[in-house]
Amino acid sequence: MRRGVITMVCGTRPELIKLAPLIRRFGDDAAVVYTGQHYDSSMYSRIRQDIAEPGSFVELGLGGARSRGSQLGNAVAALDAHFAAEPPDVVIVQGDTTSALAGALAANANDVPLVHVEAGLRSYDRAMPEEHNRVAIDHLADLCCAPTSVNRANLLAEGIAADRITVTGNTVVGALEEALPGAPESLRLISSLGLTPDSYVLATVHRPENVDCRENLETILGELVRLPLPVVLPLHPRTAKQVAAFGLERLLDRLRVIEPQSYPDFLSLARWAAVLVSDSGGVQEEVSVLKRPVVVVRRSTERPEIEGTFGTLVPPGPRVRAEVLRWLDDVSGHRTRLAGIPSPYGTGSSSGLIETAVRAMMSDTRFASPTLEFQLVTEG
Repeated sequence: MRRGVITMVCGTRPELIKLAPLIRRFGDDAAVVYTGQHYDSSMYSRIRQDIAEPGSFVELGLGGARSRGSQLGNAVAALDAHFAAEPPDVVIVQGDTTSALAGALAANANDVPLVHVEAGLRSYDRAMPEEHNRVAIDHLADLCCAPTSVNRANLLAEGIAADRITVTGNTVVGALEEALPGAPESLRLISSLGLTPDSYVLATVHRPENVDCRENLETILGELVRLPLPVVLPLHPRTAKQVAAFGLERLLDRLRVIEPQSYPDFLSLARWAAVLVSDSGGVQEEVSVLKRPVVVVRRSTERPEIEGTFGTLVPPGPRVRAEVLRWLDDVSGHRTRLAGIPSPYGTGSSSGLIETAVRAMMSDTRFASPTLEFQLVTEG
C-alpha cells in the first residue's frame, strides 16, 4: 500500500486516548499535532506519557483560556501555517472538539483528504456546541468512520454518500484494552485509597451545561453527597474553578476528591466501582467494555446505544440519586447481567479497520493530496 504522512490533529485528553491505537498502528507515518485545547498540565502530561511515540509530535501551545470563536480561529490559522510548512497527505480528526473542527477546516482549506474518526454521532441538541462541530466535520470529511450502524444511519439521513462511510467500531475499545491494568494492580490502587470493590461510586463532572450553571453544579454535587456509599470524584480543572467561583467548597468536603487520574488509573477505579455517575461521552463507551452501569447526567446524549442497558440518562435533579440507588439494589446481580451484554462499540478491531480504510483511500487517486498525488504518479 502507498505510504504517506498521516497527520492527526487533536487537543484534548480524550482525543489522545482514542487516537492512541491509531498512532501505534501508523507508527512512523503518524504525525500528531496537539493544539493545546486542554491546557492543564496535569491532564495532558498524564496521558502523554501513556501513548506510543508517533513519527513526529508537534505542540502548538494555543491553550484554552479564551472564547470558543477565538480558540477556533487561532487553531485554524496555526494549523494552516503548519500544513504549509509540513504538508500532510491525510488529516485525521477524532470526535467533536474545537480542535477537531479546526483540523477539518484547515485540511479542507489546504485540499487535503480528511478522515473523521467517530463520525455520525448525533444528540440533536442544538444547544450543545459539540453537535455543530460534529455535523460540520462529517460533511467536510472524505471518509467518515462511524462507530455503529446507528451512526451510519444518521450520516445517510443527512445525505452523506454511502461510499464515504465505513462502520468501524470505536477506537476506545482497543485503547481501553491496552491501558487497563491487570486485576491485582488495579486492586492495589483502590486499596491505597481505602476502597474495596463494589463499595463506592465513581463520579466525573465537567461539561459546561453542568459546571458553568451554579444551580446545576450545586444540584449534582448535592445528589452525590446524599448517596449511601463513598463517592470518588477526580476533579476536572474546569469543575474546580467553578466550584470556587460559586462558593460550593462545602460540598466537596463531603466527597472523596482526588486529582485527575492517568487513563490506566481511572480505568482501575471504574472497573471496581459499584456504579458511575458522569456527564462524559467517553465514560458512556467505557462502561460498556468494563461492564459497569453509569448514570449519565445530561439533558441529551449522542450515544443512545447504551441507554437501557449500561446507562440511564437523567437531568440534574433528584433522579440522579434515585437512579444510582436503583443500580445499587443488586450490585452483583447487575454485574452478572451486564457481563453478558456485548459492547455496541465493537471488539477492539476498530483501529485496524480504520487503518485499512485510510490506506485504501490514500491509494485512490481521487483522494490524493498534491504531495501524495505526485508520489503516486512518479511511482506508478
